[in-house]
Amino acid sequence: MVLDTVGRLLRRGAIGNLERMVSKMHPADVAKMLHHLNTAQEKRTVFELIKPDTSKATALSEMDEGDIGDVLQDMPAADIAMLLKDLPDDDQAYVLTCLPEERSQEVLKLMKPEDSAEVEDLLRYEPKSAGAMMTTEYFSLTEDTTAEEAIRKLQGAKDTGNVFYVYVTDSGEKLVGVLSLRQLLQVPPHTRLGTMIKREVISVSTDTDQEEVAKLVARYNLLAIPVVDKENRLVGIITVDDVVDIIHDAATEDMMKMSGTQIEEEDVLMHSSVFQAVRHRVPWLLTNLIGSIVSGSILWFFRFTIEEVVALVTFIPVIAAMGGNVGLQSSTMVIRGLATGRIELSDVKRVFAREVLIGFLIGLLCGAVTLSVAAVMHINLHLGMVVGIAMVCALVMSTSMATIMPVVLKRYGVDPAVAAGPFVTTANDITGITIYLSLATTFLSYLK
Repeated sequence: MVLDTVGRLLRRGAIGNLERMVSKMHPADVAKMLHHLNTAQEKRTVFELIKPDTSKATALSEMDEGDIGDVLQDMPAADIAMLLKDLPDDDQAYVLTCLPEERSQEVLKLMKPEDSAEVEDLLRYEPKSAGAMMTTEYFSLTEDTTAEEAIRKLQGAKDTGNVFYVYVTDSGEKLVGVLSLRQLLQVPPHTRLGTMIKREVISVSTDTDQEEVAKLVARYNLLAIPVVDKENRLVGIITVDDVVDIIHDAATEDMMKMSGTQIEEEDVLMHSSVFQAVRHRVPWLLTNLIGSIVSGSILWFFRFTIEEVVALVTFIPVIAAMGGNVGLQSSTMVIRGLATGRIELSDVKRVFAREVLIGFLIGLLCGAVTLSVAAVMHINLHLGMVVGIAMVCALVMSTSMATIMPVVLKRYGVDPAVAAGPFVTTANDITGITIYLSLATTFLSYLK
């Protein structure tokens, strides 16, 4: 509804009304709205209406990479540098990575030396690593600091961002402990931090993958996690708001991969050519195409059985579809479990046994239904029994393959989210049809 209103105001050139509307919106909502506008010019028009500059900077940090490029395309480098000064250093680094190399270097030269130095340090780390996403704005003190001194320093701190924990370091800036603000406020004023800190600190190194960071934050319910270098020196922290973005992006990436598309298709869907979308999707669809041809060949191989009992055709799509759906459920559970760390390779036997039992019980239920339908529809109890038994066998095989395949792929270094989906679906179709028609051929004399 908001997007429709914005579109109408843009078409009418009602900039005053549009500015009043934008002024009432949260910067994050404006950033989301900009993503759905059709042209770069429309995005720039709305972006320029955000007031004050602090809100404009916040909106910028919430935008997708492509939208940042659109709104900053014609903005002078000096104006970009002025906007970035209102952002934390990790958000500054993110915005600059969305710009062409030459342009980002131009902006860096116009920033304050101390700010540009911090941002350049972040830009040196590998993308999607803890170092690349951390902020260097954190609050740390030494072990001999008293609680009273810590509170006084905290009250006077200006460039520390959101403070969730007090990190304690030694004289060499090595991380030795952590305590919460609540702990700090509850102890006597002259208590030294070294006597009250938790020394078993959960931390990550600068080269830790961002998804591993997200797992640790979620597992231990942290609001922030410290980042250390190889010498265990504290170099930054990653806050929970950044972790939420990682979890969202990782889940989106897994869903896109499992459907045989690419992560970029979230933007491709609305903003790129049809041919580009086709290029992304065709490779995995070819796997299904080949599998369908194999399934068709199996039907041709059993053509004489089908000619003898044409009623068999009724349940071919039923068995293929049920095998595919049950297999998809199992593979999704296993892939997600592997991705989140809830399933380890040591859990394979237990997970396999559980999924096979689930497949067997679902097979019994669905087999009983299809047996009854076949017996009533075609007045042939033997046909119903063949269909029912085939359903049970197909679903057990389906859950077996769907559980094992992601684990095997992971063990050999292949991303299960990318490869498992198309192969599981194709394999289940082939095995389901083969089991069904093999049983029908074996008991053909009873079906006529």
